[in-house]
Amino acid sequence: MHDHDPEERFQAIIDDDGRIEPRDWMPPAYRKSLIRQIAQHAHSEIIGMQPEGNWITRAPSLRRKAILMAKVQDEAGHGLYLYAAAETLGVDRAELLDMLHDGRQKYSSIFNYPTLTWADMGAIGWLVDGAAIVNQVPICRCSYGPYARAMIRICKEESFHQRQGFEILHTLSHGTPAQHDMAQDAVDRWWWPSLMMFGPPDQESTHSEQSMRWGIKRFSNDELRQRFVDMTVPQAEVLGLRLPDPDLRWNPERGHYDFGEIDFTELFEVIKGNGPCNRQRMADRRRAHEEGEWVREAAAAYAAKRAAQREEVA
Repeated sequence: MHDHDPEERFQAIIDDDGRIEPRDWMPPAYRKSLIRQIAQHAHSEIIGMQPEGNWITRAPSLRRKAILMAKVQDEAGHGLYLYAAAETLGVDRAELLDMLHDGRQKYSSIFNYPTLTWADMGAIGWLVDGAAIVNQVPICRCSYGPYARAMIRICKEESFHQRQGFEILHTLSHGTPAQHDMAQDAVDRWWWPSLMMFGPPDQESTHSEQSMRWGIKRFSNDELRQRFVDMTVPQAEVLGLRLPDPDLRWNPERGHYDFGEIDFTELFEVIKGNGPCNRQRMADRRRAHEEGEWVREAAAAYAAKRAAQREEVA
């Protein structure tokens, strides 16, 4: 029956924890949902280069500069992997970038916060990339094959980024009192936005339930958020830094940490474009895209020339 009914065959693959490949039949809504999620992920990697790239020239040592530059380059690569994965669904990356630039598609709200001190590089690596790992490792088992395979390499590199951030904060928190205070200030500012990275509460999440039925997501927003909190609290103890939540405590009955109420009003305001750096991030992205037009044109001309040469040889 599955051979004659593509929808039943699609669902059978999902139910068997299999992988949907680009040439397989898929429901239009499944394709649309994947394009939205993969594109948002790709946009986030590209926009996410900005707050850290801002510190490459101001890193405190040559070693720190080299590591941070490598991290920013990784993020550019992640964006390219993800745009390539989205293109297997029949969308062009130029179209995706146009939708980002004119506001029809979003990127992660976390990148609309400023990086005020060097310690922010540590907080982003430890908290933001740590949250990304919790969120993205399950996507390595996503039902869509190209997305799942792209995430395997991305998650390996994100693990390096998280360790790099932890090491920066550990150095600062065990340094002078002023360095410790700088590290604590960064954690105070990035903790709550990092918790918001997992999205709104489950009861207010628009796409989560359907994405989980399709095997695109494996866990709900609140499950992933709890996993992140449970992972991060003992790491903060090693760092000697305090997480800025007076309600944070171990609950032996649940076997998890309880944490305070999140102000999701802030999340929705940032998503609407009212965050501290929304306008700056998008202005910089549009300008970079315009200034890079000659590079894209040159690459296209070179590719056309090589294709013509191959045809002549053939």
